[in-house]
Amino acid sequence: MLRIRNLDAGYGSLSVLRHISLHVKQGEIVTIIGANGAGKTTLLKTVSGLLRPKSGEVLFRDKDIASLPPERIVFEGCSLVPEGRQVFAAMPVRENLLLGGYVQFKRGRSSEVKADLERVYGLFPVLRQREHQLAGTLSGGEQQMLAIGRAIMSRPSLIMLDEPSMGLAPLVVKGIFEIIGKLRDEGATVLLVEQNARSALRIANRGYVLETGRIIKDGDAADLLTDREIQRAYLGKDLDAEN
Repeated sequence: MLRIRNLDAGYGSLSVLRHISLHVKQGEIVTIIGANGAGKTTLLKTVSGLLRPKSGEVLFRDKDIASLPPERIVFEGCSLVPEGRQVFAAMPVRENLLLGGYVQFKRGRSSEVKADLERVYGLFPVLRQREHQLAGTLSGGEQQMLAIGRAIMSRPSLIMLDEPSMGLAPLVVKGIFEIIGKLRDEGATVLLVEQNARSALRIANRGYVLETGRIIKDGDAADLLTDREIQRAYLGKDLDAEN
């Protein structure tokens, strides 16, 4: 579904991503793990059109989207849940979600938006309870649910999530990751960027390790979970020390 080839990207003269190549197959969860500053957010910004690559290809369903504006990429079926949620704080929950349904409205499918809204409320019942509440007054976990729900409203084929667990309590994080797994089970394809490597790898099919703008390792998520190097660097565990 998504294939990135020899991607270089950055900000002005600052090069962040160097020769990145990866792919995401339909119906799987692929996670990108790495430390702060590794280039994870830059990667998602480039795929979503918020940042233009310096070179390389970004192919979504075999179509090069690297030069498309962000709104066109959403119309193509690729939605981003950004780092820090970025909900519209002064607007009610329901209005935030309806903004996510803009793609359907634009296509003349306004009758389907109601069904999408019900789907989001089914996934996140608390949003139904808070639908008339200003988004800025929600808890961090509720805002993250709202941000995910807003992305779902565009009916994406690929959902990209940037640090969905950031700043959330462990119990809330557990619920968020359960929903991400459920989205995959319902047919969505997910590209997940996470510092919480253990939780991400537990629900992912495959993973890539990003370090200082380069992919240094990739493989099945289960194999990465038991990899000694990954254990030491990202999971806070040293198998040799334990043994």
